Amino acid sequence: MVCSIIVITLLALGFASNIIGGYLYPQFYDHSCPRAQEIVRNVVAKAVAKEPRMAASLLRLHFHDCFVKGCDASILLDSGGSIISEKKSNPNRNSARGFEVMDEIKAVIEKECPHTVSCADILALAARDSTVLTGGPSWEVPLGRRDSRGASLSCSNNNVPYPNNTFQTILTKFKLQGLDIVDLVALSGSHTIGFARCTRFRERLYNQSGNGKPDNTLDQSCASQLRRNCPRSGGDQNQFFLDFVSPIKFDNSYFKNLMANKGLLNSDQVLFTKNGESRELVKTYAYNQELFFQQFAKSMIKMGNISPLTGYRGEIRQDCRKINA
Repeated sequence: MVCSIIVITLLALGFASNIIGGYLYPQFYDHSCPRAQEIVRNVVAKAVAKEPRMAASLLRLHFHDCFVKGCDASILLDSGGSIISEKKSNPNRNSARGFEVMDEIKAVIEKECPHTVSCADILALAARDSTVLTGGPSWEVPLGRRDSRGASLSCSNNNVPYPNNTFQTILTKFKLQGLDIVDLVALSGSHTIGFARCTRFRERLYNQSGNGKPDNTLDQSCASQLRRNCPRSGGDQNQFFLDFVSPIKFDNSYFKNLMANKGLLNSDQVLFTKNGESRELVKTYAYNQELFFQQFAKSMIKMGNISPLTGYRGEIRQDCRKINA
């Protein structure tokens, strides 16, 4: 089947508007660094060809960045000086990855166009390219973000949704970022690619409600298979496909899995079991992949516009792992 490519134009969505301190628009680097997008695409393609899992990792980096102080590449900072890295937070520790790929992209771009392209924009472009490389939709990425000069471990711990959060908690975390229930369901569809560790869903298998019983919303044959490699103790780092049907292809099988009560994470399955509006959206995307792709692209653009640093705010880091001297 030929993969569907949907190009979302920004003017139609109204996202080429003025952001405080400046503009975000796809042509931002057309003159200052015309090969920027090509460089990002080439390095990401090489990384994903080497390790298909990397596509999901890079997409997740952008998500975890934007939910903490906005899309400002704070997630890429290592600890040093007054900075305590967000990599140490509960959602990111032993989980967030792809930093070496970001280093490689930045190194090539700095050689081509020194002090020009932000790490925050590289994250946004890498997320789009990772989606396309795995068969998902494409969109024009608004550009012109600048990089933060700090990180927030506490915000990372508090703002990023957890796999065991309730539906209402997850929705609240999205709404605090200006995202709605449609964005929540569509962006959750990114779990059509990637992995999760045993520690992220173990309680669903053994003690979902604190009563020593498994989650009754999880298909029991599926639960039995998962328990083989995710025991009550041990095997914490064992990895499982988020979408067991087509784990490295960006498609709508994730939503079909939810309808069959085979979502891996509690935060996935609650989209179908805990709220009527989200349940109908899950059904819609399960039956209509094209509609899912369209909404995913729109929601990614919207998420990428969370509190960007523009104009003279922030900086263009020379090294994504540390602030400029």
